[in-house]
Amino acid sequence: MFLSLGDATFHVQLEGPPGAEALLLLHSLGTDNRIWDAGAEAFRGGYRVIRPDLRGHGLSAVTPGPYSIEGLARDMLALLDALGVQQAHVAGISIGGMVAQAMAALAPDRVRSLMLVDTALAIPPAETWRDRAALVRAQGMAPLVEPVVARWVTAASLQSPAAQGLRAMLRRTDPEGYAGAAEAIAAADLTEATRGLRQPALVLVGDGDAATPLASAEALRDAIPGARLEVIADAAHIPTMERPAEVMAAMRRFLASLAPTDALEAGMAVRKAVLGEAHVARASAAVSALDAPFQEYITRNVWGGVWTRPGLPRHTRSLLTLAIMAALGREGEFVLHVRATRNTGVTPEEIAEVLLQVGAYAGVPAANHALKLAKQTLKDMEEQP
Repeated sequence: MFLSLGDATFHVQLEGPPGAEALLLLHSLGTDNRIWDAGAEAFRGGYRVIRPDLRGHGLSAVTPGPYSIEGLARDMLALLDALGVQQAHVAGISIGGMVAQAMAALAPDRVRSLMLVDTALAIPPAETWRDRAALVRAQGMAPLVEPVVARWVTAASLQSPAAQGLRAMLRRTDPEGYAGAAEAIAAADLTEATRGLRQPALVLVGDGDAATPLASAEALRDAIPGARLEVIADAAHIPTMERPAEVMAAMRRFLASLAPTDALEAGMAVRKAVLGEAHVARASAAVSALDAPFQEYITRNVWGGVWTRPGLPRHTRSLLTLAIMAALGREGEFVLHVRATRNTGVTPEEIAEVLLQVGAYAGVPAANHALKLAKQTLKDMEEQP
């Protein structure tokens, strides 16, 4: 999709349940959101994955440089505003990681956690970035392709499909967009701002990264209290392309460590995400001494014990719940979970397919009645959002 944010139009890809926790993935200089394809695949089952093209990159608008890291961070905060996202986990590679740090400093309440991949507090020397900006403005991207890709991946991966994809992305980057972002890196030193961060943070670095080596990653880790550092073996500057499985595994471990350990707390979080905070607030306000133990039971054991399991995406659990409620004729619960589809990402077309399945295996009358309920509920949702 495309969104107008201030002085530019931005391209962003959205995947995963709308009501799930948001995960914002920021790409590196001279690439686009496709370097996070593996991240979208890994996390869209349980997170609302947001993958923008940064200013001057991919399909986003190119504005005249120089850019600034703070300006790019404000772009991303405006993007979250436009999408109605109050808080997100933010992962960024290289300049994307610098933008993530700046977002966390500018709006600490908007950033739930940081995953900083092959990035740094500063990436000197500044003159190198200014020289690159001047070069691409004068000669286009071609002179940079081979020397830059040779730093993005290890020598063993230079002829891999991933490296060929990176060459294509770099070659097709707009020279002014690249130059403006390169000038942002040249001017950036995030040391003081990042030392003030208090968000949970994971720092990842490829063991073969020459651009932001282990020493830079260690300095970044040490700047953020409690941050952890992991090294990705046999990888250089863009490990999401070279070693995607290892990067996603590290991110999964980190995000899992942030999840509530108490089943009641975890269940309440998922219940709000699926059914909506307004519904849960109304239900909680109506709880009496009679049903309080039952409400705790379903929140802890159903929402916290089943819906939080990683074996099925939330979207799939939503479809299964609709099918079961329709087959059993549980009208109230069926309508409730039709309303929840605005948060789980289930579409009306998918509801129709599920009810065809119900008709085939649980009987036409059950499916026909559920279709009537679904039609009315979806109509009500359109009229009363």
